[in-house]
Amino acid sequence: MNRLLFLSALSAHLICAGVSQADTFGSGANSFDIDFATIGNPGNVADTTGRPNPAGSVPYGYRIGKYEIPEDAIRKANAQSVLDGNALEITLDARGPNKPATGVSWFEAAKFVNWLNTSSGFTPAYKFDSAGNFDVWHPGDSGYTPNDLFRNSLARYFLPSMDEWYKAAYYDPLASHYWDYATGSDSAPTPVPFGTLDGTAVHQQGGPADVMLAGGKSPYGTVGQAGNALEWEETEFDLVNDSVGALRGTRGGDWFPSVSASNISCFFRGGNLPDRNPIDTGIRIVSVIPEPGAISLSLLGIILTLAQSNRRRYDA
Repeated sequence: MNRLLFLSALSAHLICAGVSQADTFGSGANSFDIDFATIGNPGNVADTTGRPNPAGSVPYGYRIGKYEIPEDAIRKANAQSVLDGNALEITLDARGPNKPATGVSWFEAAKFVNWLNTSSGFTPAYKFDSAGNFDVWHPGDSGYTPNDLFRNSLARYFLPSMDEWYKAAYYDPLASHYWDYATGSDSAPTPVPFGTLDGTAVHQQGGPADVMLAGGKSPYGTVGQAGNALEWEETEFDLVNDSVGALRGTRGGDWFPSVSASNISCFFRGGNLPDRNPIDTGIRIVSVIPEPGAISLSLLGIILTLAQSNRRRYDA
């Protein structure tokens, strides 16, 4: 009975806390995973100290990539898309398979996100015409939402909105507090070339680190939201997603030696044109939380494993 109570309590705790999961894309030699951190605490208050102001209040739970998308994922998506008969042809810099995928334009990042959706059986997040030109969603389009003309509500994967990115980086759900840096601190992180020690970030360096070694974690467990590479937001720089060619927000700072600590803090938000291929800007992915059935299956696997472990211990 005690074991059943323990497992029931554990199950309830995991459901409330959110289970960290990886989603798999591609197939065979072109298969790759994206690890996600669950961002709960829906309806959190906004921060009124950073930039823009206010920022970070999100009324729903969601998932965000633990790491920046690496070069390897883009190359495999490119290769798989050729086999599937609809080549992505995304350009990117070449530093190494686990380095952040930089040199990708916002439009290309949006096409990569669309491929994540369609290859998994979901609706594209972003609208492109038959010639490959970006457009906004219009009334009458399935999944159209009037307050965000970029994002299709029926998709599963997206580029992070300004608020989604900001919350995952700076909000501390245990303290109900926003930190200045995405390392859970108001003190500037120590510059390092690579590693995951608390209070460190890859900035003021000669190049980016592998995405899994891109500095200390945020309170939600993300890596590299301070330094390593700037990251595209879904959101326009003016915060209104209604223009095809307007500046898109960028966030998080990069590895460049000239980048100051303020550039990787909550006080800095940059921008770039969506057709540019900046050498210092990468991608992080946001996802809706899977249906409860999928989470329940994951929890069931954990619970059964624990139950078998306990049974072996008691039978010994």
